[in-house]
Amino acid sequence: MKNQSITEAMLQFIEESPTAFHAAANVEALLLENGFEKLENLAEGALVPGGSYYTMQNGSAVLAVKIPENPAKGFRIAASHSDSPCFKIKEVPEMKVENTYVKLNVEKYGGMILSPWLDRPLSVAGRVFVAGKDGKPEVKLVNLKKDLLIIPNVAIHFNREINNGFAYNPQTDMAPLMGLDQELSIKKLCAEAADVAEEEILGSDLYVYNRDKGRIMGADDSLIGSPRLDDLQCAYATLRGFLASKPEEFISVYALFDNEEVGSGTKQGADSTFLEEFLEIVLENIYPDKNRLWKRSFYQNSFLLSADNGHAVHPNHPEKTDPTNRPYLNGGIVIKYHGSQKYTTDGISAARMKDYCELAKVPYQTYANRSDIAGGSTLGNISTAHVSVSSVDIGLPQLAMHSAVETAGMKDTEYAVRALKEFWGE
Repeated sequence: MKNQSITEAMLQFIEESPTAFHAAANVEALLLENGFEKLENLAEGALVPGGSYYTMQNGSAVLAVKIPENPAKGFRIAASHSDSPCFKIKEVPEMKVENTYVKLNVEKYGGMILSPWLDRPLSVAGRVFVAGKDGKPEVKLVNLKKDLLIIPNVAIHFNREINNGFAYNPQTDMAPLMGLDQELSIKKLCAEAADVAEEEILGSDLYVYNRDKGRIMGADDSLIGSPRLDDLQCAYATLRGFLASKPEEFISVYALFDNEEVGSGTKQGADSTFLEEFLEIVLENIYPDKNRLWKRSFYQNSFLLSADNGHAVHPNHPEKTDPTNRPYLNGGIVIKYHGSQKYTTDGISAARMKDYCELAKVPYQTYANRSDIAGGSTLGNISTAHVSVSSVDIGLPQLAMHSAVETAGMKDTEYAVRALKEFWGE
């Protein structure tokens, strides 16, 4: 039941996080429940040993810190990301077809598998901005929470070759159908959800999301299926481990970045100064008299764990996986390797990660790309280009990465929580 409890809580977190903005807001709510103070609300120099603090960027990225009572030796950082591949709604979205249908103009966000989005109940979530005090726009999160849209497939009678392979065009094939009422308006629906007048909305960031609920699956209840497992499964697992930890020798840092799926090159992404500036603020407040040489030594004694889900061996296509580095669902934490450093794992960082897993009594496994298949990149090498610390890339094994519904193992979330508690100090 312990596995099921953590898994069910994680699936609920994902259901309540249809966008990166909602994921960050849900993380913030849990931090506040656990006594964290928001950094922007504190006076300079207010950070103290034993304190817990957080900050946000763009409403979609979060950095949180736990400071030990005693002088620290370095940072212990775990990073994950809040975004998942989906459709972003364009600024003027409604398109009318033959005075009958109303559909939405959307574009791809991230490296999506397009076909699973067809013939599913879809909805809209994100944020809208309305005029606030002192000319500063006020943000309101919206989630329309209705089976609002569907992307209908073309009948096989009109495309007899569809099962022989079909290249979906994102502009013409993937426009979601909203209904038949010619007055339908996403802006109007969002205004109603935000409880504001339509004309009050000055701007928005809206996305289409899959309404399917995450669930425990398999004849033996060994599987989970859910949207957005990449990377909210790691985001939730690292948060649970972080909240349960009590740092003693190292400053604990929880990092949730946005825009990993589109390269991280934003102010709220890993390829920004967000983490670097935050760590400097922490050090300047807690250790104001230390010089740059001391800080360099502090960073050299630090460690970053980049947590982003990895590929399990596929039951129908086992040949896609490397011959000897073959992770499986429920096989434990995946330690990821890449010769060209798209994953930052090296001998020493792998040894440290394996030690955390062994102390926590959880299994681990290894992943490497086939040498003839290009793989993706993640947060580790991007983050360490800004903050020079030792790093390991890990993830939880899953199938169908970047699909509308992804598959993972029932046990692996709990394995990650246990390992992260050991990483930060339980």
